[in-house]
Amino acid sequence: MSNVPEVLSRAHLIGIGGAGMSGIARILLARGARVSGSDAKDSRTFLTLRAQGAEIAIGQRAENLDAFDGGPSAVIVSTAIKETNPELVAARERGITVLHRAEALAALMTGHRVACIAGTHGKTSTTSMLTVALQHCRLDPSFAIGGDLNESGANAHHGEGGIFVAEADESDGSFLTYSPSVAVVTNVEPDHLDHHGTAEAYVAVFTEFARRIEPGGVLIVCADDGPAAELAARAEAEGVRVRRYGRSVTESGDARVLAYTPGDDGGVVRISLQGNEIDVKVAVPGEHMAFNAVAALLAGVELGAPVDGLAEGLAAFGGVRRRFEFKGRSGDVRVYDDYAHHPTEVDAQLRAVRHAAGPGRVVVVFQPHLYSRTKTFSAEFAKALGLADEVVVLDVYGAREEPEPGVTGALIADQITDAKAHYEPAFDRAATLAADLAGPGDLVVTMGAGDVTQLGPEIIAELDRRSEG
Repeated sequence: MSNVPEVLSRAHLIGIGGAGMSGIARILLARGARVSGSDAKDSRTFLTLRAQGAEIAIGQRAENLDAFDGGPSAVIVSTAIKETNPELVAARERGITVLHRAEALAALMTGHRVACIAGTHGKTSTTSMLTVALQHCRLDPSFAIGGDLNESGANAHHGEGGIFVAEADESDGSFLTYSPSVAVVTNVEPDHLDHHGTAEAYVAVFTEFARRIEPGGVLIVCADDGPAAELAARAEAEGVRVRRYGRSVTESGDARVLAYTPGDDGGVVRISLQGNEIDVKVAVPGEHMAFNAVAALLAGVELGAPVDGLAEGLAAFGGVRRRFEFKGRSGDVRVYDDYAHHPTEVDAQLRAVRHAAGPGRVVVVFQPHLYSRTKTFSAEFAKALGLADEVVVLDVYGAREEPEPGVTGALIADQITDAKAHYEPAFDRAATLAADLAGPGDLVVTMGAGDVTQLGPEIIAELDRRSEG
């Protein structure tokens, strides 16, 4: 139990099936802690956790805290857990320590050299790339990521290498709990205004994050992103060492992007680093992914890994689930799934999808995520989705938000002018509509942060049924 702080020796996780929470559970179990948890519904994630020894209850009740003798030493929650949750209410009544997910993860980082990857877009992919590259260099990092690595199917791991790589979530400001020695900020673009309130407050939280870097540590930023470049300048003025990457880089110690060449199976980014020109192959499509790879390369170098080994590891990176993930094909129609849920992400991913589609058309089934985001960015979503040929817009996946009058998927669909747009409020009709629109050689992508991910297999099955009929 020496690897587990005493407060986490018997941990109960409310909402244990979530990406962040299940990752913490994996690490706790690997370190020998006793773990219990609960969630509203069963999940395939629980198969592995139960096999490792976790006690998991479906449905949330106060008695779930009694899975182990003596009860839990701590109850771990995420921002999504409401104060009225019966298990949280019971924990507070019993005087049990309640920790936010980020606080628990920060406790698990103790004694490690920590690399945290932040940014509005690209943090899951960049964290994953860095993890795989370090594994290729045989450094066996611990990691906690907001998505499952395709190589291992896992979102977290307890490693023996003394390095901890973590995705740092700015959505609720909880990344201010961490004190990394290596911090990456891929970009800064206002989002999650339901929590932060204003664009200025959103930007300010990244400034505070940079101040959390350990003395002697480093901030790595994309110099081509204006707000990130401004963040770097502020941090540098406060004495933080900064390394930059991008096309606008001028310093020899940074990573200057010289060219990006797309290919059928990803692309190649050429960079100048420390006086040498290096080609880094990236097996996932899109220039934005190539930039993420350069960020991961710089972070790996700061963690002591060799450039050549990191480049080889990045070339072997097979992607993250729900990041342009291939779901299957029916005839010559290919179906993918992607997590993009902000206009900038949708734009970047559809530019990559257009290349992957070749001569075929692009059919997108898009599900807006959050009423507040849909209302704020409806015009931007419409413009980004116009990069496709056919767009099916579903209704809003509200997640933690209550419905807002007048805010539906139609708000986006009605503003799409560069593609044929179809507003489909009935989720159970979306797969049929997508199959109607897809022709020979087309590429279909389901897109969004909600349950739209379920539609890929249904679209394939519908296409198969028609071809067999």
